[in-house]
Amino acid sequence: MVGSPLAVIFLTVLIDLVGFGIVLPLLPFYAEELGASPTGVGVLVAVYSLMQFFFAPFWGKLADRHGRRPIILLGLFGSGLSYLLFAFAGNLAWLFLSRILAGVMGANVAVAQAYIADRTDPRDRARAMGLIGSAFGLGFILGPAIGGLTSVWGYGAPGLVAAGLCFTNVALAWRFLPESLVRELRTRAPAVSRSGPAERLHALAETWRHVELRPVLSLFFLGTMVFAVYTTTFPLLLERRLELDARHAGYFLAYAGLLMAVVQGRLIGPLARRFGERRLLVGGTALLAVGYAVTPWVWSTGAVALVIVPIALGTGMNAPSLASLTSQFAEATEQGQVLGVGQSLGSLGRVVGPIWGGWAFGAWAEGAPYWLSAACMLLAVALAWRLVRRTAPAAVDTAAPTS
Repeated sequence: MVGSPLAVIFLTVLIDLVGFGIVLPLLPFYAEELGASPTGVGVLVAVYSLMQFFFAPFWGKLADRHGRRPIILLGLFGSGLSYLLFAFAGNLAWLFLSRILAGVMGANVAVAQAYIADRTDPRDRARAMGLIGSAFGLGFILGPAIGGLTSVWGYGAPGLVAAGLCFTNVALAWRFLPESLVRELRTRAPAVSRSGPAERLHALAETWRHVELRPVLSLFFLGTMVFAVYTTTFPLLLERRLELDARHAGYFLAYAGLLMAVVQGRLIGPLARRFGERRLLVGGTALLAVGYAVTPWVWSTGAVALVIVPIALGTGMNAPSLASLTSQFAEATEQGQVLGVGQSLGSLGRVVGPIWGGWAFGAWAEGAPYWLSAACMLLAVALAWRLVRRTAPAAVDTAAPTS
């Protein structure tokens, strides 16, 4: 199994997400210890996604020109270095540098997807691409749990664990990962340019001109943004309200990840067949509005575990429903671009959300980020309800309740 190239790719994405998840619950505590304000915590979280947004096109073009294997190896090695910086950061500047480097080097998931496309038959490609989704889900469960568990030895210990995982994966990839892109195709690839980010922004502007796509893309942005607000400020809320530390935050985030994985892995298919993606989207968004609205009122660990449920379930229902609806409203010739724009909006949401969420937490009140998130989700409910009444030009959502 370890020797399989697809297994190594699965480990590559999994370890990237585990590393991100490891530092997620303790990053706010670490930053505060080094003197960051809640707004500074938000900026620190956002800079990772900002670097991914700008560098993903760059790594993709570089991989087309020079092959997948060297870019994957470089990304893994650089991620390991970023976690070493994280482990030994003695001040806020070094902590920021570690997250910038992690974002730059962790922007190669698209290269992993390209590797899978190179190595698979078109008939088996969807199933193989499912490895990426599985790695994302598993990484979000394991990462926060590992981060919370190892944080008892200090905030640097989880960084050392993440670095060790990355360097182990470098050795595995060096030994077992062959190049997937033949030399003839590499020589045909255009030279790498610096226009990747500009191309993303241009694609976003072009896609936004399609009026029928705006509600779906707006929902994608809003949902990603408020979830980023939640994961950034939630550890701070646990600390202020319940005097809980990074270990507990890690366990709670792992619990949320497990619930989302159950929904997306087991429940989403039957629910979509029974209710249709649009009604499912309305219900999931309404659950999120309720979950965010009641979060400021938690005063016990039991209440925290309870309010996580609607947030995790709503997120688990919305993500696949939005991906499906995006493909339905896009023209057949624009599927790739439109789905790529959705991912770009997700990256922007993970930049904007932590910053304004951290600012609202520090400048207004502990509950402010969640009240604002609930208001955003009420707006999203209205947008989702409009979709129920519309017909997609590419495909009609015919699912309906069954008796």
